[in-house]
Amino acid sequence: MRKIFSLALFALAITTTVSAWGADNSLGTWKANTAKCKYTPAPWPVKSLTVTREAAPGGVKVTNTGMRTDGSAINASYSASYDGSSSEVTGEGSPYDSISVKQGDANTFTYEAKNSKTKYRASGRIVISGDGKTMTTTTSGVDADGKSMTMKLVYDKQ
Repeated sequence: MRKIFSLALFALAITTTVSAWGADNSLGTWKANTAKCKYTPAPWPVKSLTVTREAAPGGVKVTNTGMRTDGSAINASYSASYDGSSSEVTGEGSPYDSISVKQGDANTFTYEAKNSKTKYRASGRIVISGDGKTMTTTTSGVDADGKSMTMKLVYDKQ
């Protein structure tokens, strides 16, 4: 009986660990809180931005929609595995055409983004707040012209 109880407890521990590893608290729809977003050099060239993150095999499918300050549309998407492999970004309005993503835990992700046609290169970190209501992305790199840039984007869960 003691052996069966020990095996059951061990199986429960493994199941709990596997379930926690597969969790992704970034899933859902997020709207950029432009009042809290910071971009250097200012101003941030985005008027509105909504990010929808959906579960995909081994990773996430991301759709970005919104509008730039010049009136042009943002309508780009990608599906990325959390193994850090590069994924193509399709659509319009994104400064990058490929991205790789790694998951640290259910609330933390890192990424590398680049554009094969410009000098744009960026790396960043995505953190979901403990209460699951805020997603913060911090990024540094160079813009399409090769100038240094940093961003702190704050999103509210919808």
